[in-house]
Amino acid sequence: MKPEHRAHDGGHLVSDSGLFKGLHNGMSIASKAMVAAFVLFTILNVEFAGSIYKGIRSWVEGALSWYYISSVIIILFTCLFLMFSRFGSIRLGDDNAKPEFSRFSWFAMLFSASVSIGIMFFGVAEPLFYFDNSAGWGYPNNPFADAAGNTEMGFERAVDAVRVTNFHWGLHGWAIYTLTGLALGYFAFRKKLPLTFRSALYPILGERIYGPAGHAVDLLAVFGTVFGIATSMGLGVNQMAHGMNVLFGIDPGVGTQVALVIIISIVATLSAVSGIGRGIKILSEWNIVLTIALILFFVIAGPTQWLAGFFLNATGDYMTQFLSMGFWTASAPGDVSWQGGWTIFYWGWWLSWAPFVGMFIARISKGRTIREFMFGAMLVPTTMAFIWISIFGGNALYFELNADGGVGTAGLIDMVNSWNLGGTLYGTIDLLANGGTLAWVVSALTTILLATWFITSSDSGTLVVTTILSMGNSHPPKMHRVIWGAAQGLVAAVLLLAGGLSALQTAAIAAALPISVLVVLMAWGVIKSLMEDPAAVSDSQTPTPDGTALDRDLHA
Repeated sequence: MKPEHRAHDGGHLVSDSGLFKGLHNGMSIASKAMVAAFVLFTILNVEFAGSIYKGIRSWVEGALSWYYISSVIIILFTCLFLMFSRFGSIRLGDDNAKPEFSRFSWFAMLFSASVSIGIMFFGVAEPLFYFDNSAGWGYPNNPFADAAGNTEMGFERAVDAVRVTNFHWGLHGWAIYTLTGLALGYFAFRKKLPLTFRSALYPILGERIYGPAGHAVDLLAVFGTVFGIATSMGLGVNQMAHGMNVLFGIDPGVGTQVALVIIISIVATLSAVSGIGRGIKILSEWNIVLTIALILFFVIAGPTQWLAGFFLNATGDYMTQFLSMGFWTASAPGDVSWQGGWTIFYWGWWLSWAPFVGMFIARISKGRTIREFMFGAMLVPTTMAFIWISIFGGNALYFELNADGGVGTAGLIDMVNSWNLGGTLYGTIDLLANGGTLAWVVSALTTILLATWFITSSDSGTLVVTTILSMGNSHPPKMHRVIWGAAQGLVAAVLLLAGGLSALQTAAIAAALPISVLVVLMAWGVIKSLMEDPAAVSDSQTPTPDGTALDRDLHA
């Protein structure tokens, strides 16, 4: 180890030789031991492990729903405050810093590395679930629609279905990513601290971020990233397996899904080794091209005029009700079960991804102002998500509303009720294309898009984990990127074996619990530091171009 001394970049904590060269020894060992212990525990008794995970999820949903709801509300209002505050002109970097990536590349990487896999999985299935009124899972399909009196499957209930889906993919979720990314980027690029989770807690921990408390914070971030990515990987391969079944007749069972995890983890690791400026950037931009092609097919082949009106109805409905929906805490037993299975799962999933996406968008946002960052990271991806849900989910709902056998008989709701969520997207494609060659071609395009989004999410996660363990090094050791790429795939495969989607959801919710505490503390820390920032304290006080005055302020 290098001689002990205080350094803003945390380099004194990184090993300069041996197996963990370029990484923090203790955190590297602890993080790998944590993942190994989880994998061994699950493999040794899959059924017992599955029951434990189910019990954890039931406890969190029953006892801590109020906490998750409160945490997300605090995070959302913090973001809204910062978006319109006097701190908006402060840059994530020195005052003369310029963005590294163009706005198109920035947006492409933001969207591809965050909700892409999940929104393809749930973008059709979730609105269909909320549109149904059979309550086949022991709780109401859509408490919000029922409360509004829209209990019959008709246009108004379809609008409510997309409104609730937008709620789960909208401003509340993106606020979590945006606040985390802002805190990490601000302390790393403006205050010259390591680009790690611990740095965002500097106003609370001070120099202790370089000690055991800081190590514990970063280990929690690694834990959340690995299990959050594993959840999305599991959902992605579930849907890809259905795509392989449609294209080639391959059995979409767990065996196929595990094989897909292995194959794509290898490709994703190779992409991560190539670095953010090459592999991830190229794949992210390619994702946008494929996404536009798929959206155009759904718009042109579908009821275009109806979809446009439906989008306006659903988005307007969301804008007038998203705040009240965010405060709603269920009390009736059925509603409690619904909220735990859907909203709490989503808030947990967003929170578990916060270290990963937050660090990633911080890294690609150096040089942008806080206002530009807040508007870009919150509003642009949210708008894109709403367009996606209204087009893809809207087409599925249109088929169910206008089915020859009556409302709800098109076959897509039946797929949801048999829990074939991953197959609903392909079922909608088949209805749009009337089967045949065109349906096969579009299904192939969809499967390729799933694979590339899978890869960008996985390789971004690998890069984030190794960046944390290397104390913020923007080019962490390649050997350890390979190791963590394999580790993420292994965790996803084990979760699939231990209970499929239910185990994946449990992992996301459990990982979110400690992360939520950290993100709320970060909200307080970043506001405290911004209030003391020379650029905001007084209009007459101008910080030096090289940012040294900012550093003096931090350590004063």
